[in-house]
Amino acid sequence: MSDQNYSYYEALNSEDTTTDFDFFKPSIGDKPPTIMQVLPALNSGGVERGTIEISKALVSSGWKSVVLSNGGSMVDELMDSGGVHVNLDIGSKNPLNWPNNYLRLKEAVYQYDVSLIHARSRMPAWLSLNVAKSTEIPFMTTFHGRHNDTNLLKKFYNSVMTRGQRTIAISKYIASEITQRYPIHPKQLSIIPRGVDTEYFNRKTVSEERINKIKANWKIPENIPIVMLPARVSRWKGHELLIESLAKLKDQLFFCVIVGPFDGKEKFKSKIEYLIRTHSLCSKVKFVGDCSDMAAAYSVADIVISASLDPEPFGRTIIEAQAMGNIVLASNHGGAVESIIEGKTGWLFEPRNSAALSDSLKNALTLTEHKRSIISNNAQEHIKEKFSTQLMCMRTLSVYSEILNLK
Repeated sequence: MSDQNYSYYEALNSEDTTTDFDFFKPSIGDKPPTIMQVLPALNSGGVERGTIEISKALVSSGWKSVVLSNGGSMVDELMDSGGVHVNLDIGSKNPLNWPNNYLRLKEAVYQYDVSLIHARSRMPAWLSLNVAKSTEIPFMTTFHGRHNDTNLLKKFYNSVMTRGQRTIAISKYIASEITQRYPIHPKQLSIIPRGVDTEYFNRKTVSEERINKIKANWKIPENIPIVMLPARVSRWKGHELLIESLAKLKDQLFFCVIVGPFDGKEKFKSKIEYLIRTHSLCSKVKFVGDCSDMAAAYSVADIVISASLDPEPFGRTIIEAQAMGNIVLASNHGGAVESIIEGKTGWLFEPRNSAALSDSLKNALTLTEHKRSIISNNAQEHIKEKFSTQLMCMRTLSVYSEILNLK
């Protein structure tokens, strides 16, 4: 590492302007640490994206990155950026598979001379914890979401995420949930919010070609404010609440797109479509399905909504939309409270209250261009300063360094 004998957090607090990934590079002659991240699979999702981002940061810092999972669509990206992938169905809940998975995980730890195991899911964490104990290497976790303790057995199963040298919580909200439910020492807990790639989620880097493709595919009308709900179709994501809110604004000019997958949720999607018809909103609201180019999608939108009925553990779309300069409205609970500065970078509304969301929407739809520009600029600067991918990666590497006692 840098010959400065303080952590990245201390460097950051002292406003050290030289702090980038070079800060973590091993000194000449030192053996680079090897970090193994363990999760069920590497398909699309926030956990998987974070795993890839940390792997890239490790490689950029001169460390070695190993990811163990059951594979998926993101394996090529991992390997192309210098990470190593070990294929194993580590997330299997079949007890017959556990002995073999334990042995193969242990073999991989020895084969790649792993310095630390970082588990990102509960089943992989149990195996990783026991392998770490038997090989005498550090073990840590990231607590990505809310795990319901419906009974004592479930609570014990979930508790593995607090049994390492360190637990990362992705928000203050999740940290609070952890400390209320489990006997964890404050020094074991680090709060590291998710990050957003501010180069990718940047209006200046989105081409007109990409924007026009989205507009054409979704048949977006011109010269009308575009409202977007980016969320998988699921009851708790607030689709019904949004439709009820929009029904109160029929006299307002807007077009709403609901972006997100609905595989396995066709019945609920049909219920939402019926609600749309009932409120005579067919010409104003449209399901467009999943989207592989969310930066272009946000570029089409004016207002982005997070209407979750239950608290979001963090709320990735909220920081993505702010990074893009959208006007963001979100339920006033969970991680959203931490990433939106009320009235400055967006607005929070009372959860599960369609009238409150309707009022927030009306306010957003009637903003002057000057006010909209101020909110947009504030939001972009806020995300760059507090929620960038680079900052998230540096904070995580700092935790690795502290656990490994690197100087």
